[in-house]
Amino acid sequence: MINSTQVSYFALSAYFDTGLFKYLYFMVVMSLYLFIVCANVLLIVVICTNRSLHEPMYLFLCSLFVNELCGSTGLFPFLLVQILSDIHTVSTSFCFLQIFCLHFYGAVEYLNLAIMSYDRYLAICYPLHYNTCMTSKKIAILIAVTWLYPCFVMVVLLSLITPVKLCGNIIDKVFCATHSVVKLICSNTIGINIYGLIASFGTIFVALNVILYTYLHILRVCFSGSKETRQKAVSTCTPHLASLLNFSVGASFELLQSRFDMNSAPNILRILLSLYFLTCPPLFNPVMYGLKMSKIRALTKSLISYICY
Repeated sequence: MINSTQVSYFALSAYFDTGLFKYLYFMVVMSLYLFIVCANVLLIVVICTNRSLHEPMYLFLCSLFVNELCGSTGLFPFLLVQILSDIHTVSTSFCFLQIFCLHFYGAVEYLNLAIMSYDRYLAICYPLHYNTCMTSKKIAILIAVTWLYPCFVMVVLLSLITPVKLCGNIIDKVFCATHSVVKLICSNTIGINIYGLIASFGTIFVALNVILYTYLHILRVCFSGSKETRQKAVSTCTPHLASLLNFSVGASFELLQSRFDMNSAPNILRILLSLYFLTCPPLFNPVMYGLKMSKIRALTKSLISYICY
């Protein structure tokens, strides 16, 4: 048994020799990352610099885009280095940092989507009381909780994992993940597993209850309300539901892979499924919201025109 502080690196065994195709993969991943950065930064700038977008819905969107930028940065530069490398290893300190970044991203994303559903619930079901309910102070508190709670959870989790003894240093993934490291621990991991399950399913359960409750009421109002109410609900809720479904599917793949033996599945399939929730939401959300929401679309066009001309 060796103490985790004595392990200088982890080996990532999911990578395989791609020959000269590694340069093609590098260019594809680089293009995706540049697109994600440019699209998310563009919408963050548009929301922050236009006072007409300083409304709760757009501020929560801005929080979502910032989180997706952070999550992508925790993964893509690392992938680019590993694709070109012949030896796929990562230092223990960077591995734990990546675990923090990626799990933090996942929790913030889901909580942010839950808060956005609550915002739509107030706007559609209680339009006359919306401004008194969704004050600047309440917006700040909701965004702060969305970011600080996952940070606290991950700090506690890493404080439980880092001091323990390990019986190996091989991770069967293309990036570092909590459960992959926990499986290397020599001693009993019941305490860590229980905390991990409580933290994961606690976050999911709370967010899912908020989402289900709000959308059940939104549907009720849509069926009983006017045509204008239904159009408002469809225009603002469609991109949110698409984002929620996209992220939930990807996160479910990753949770299933971390908790069950998936060695019978092809390696390339396991890699793609594990990367889905880290790549697709940051890729599609800015495009979806940028095209679907008329205010953002118009202001983005004017900003691009101003920059180009």
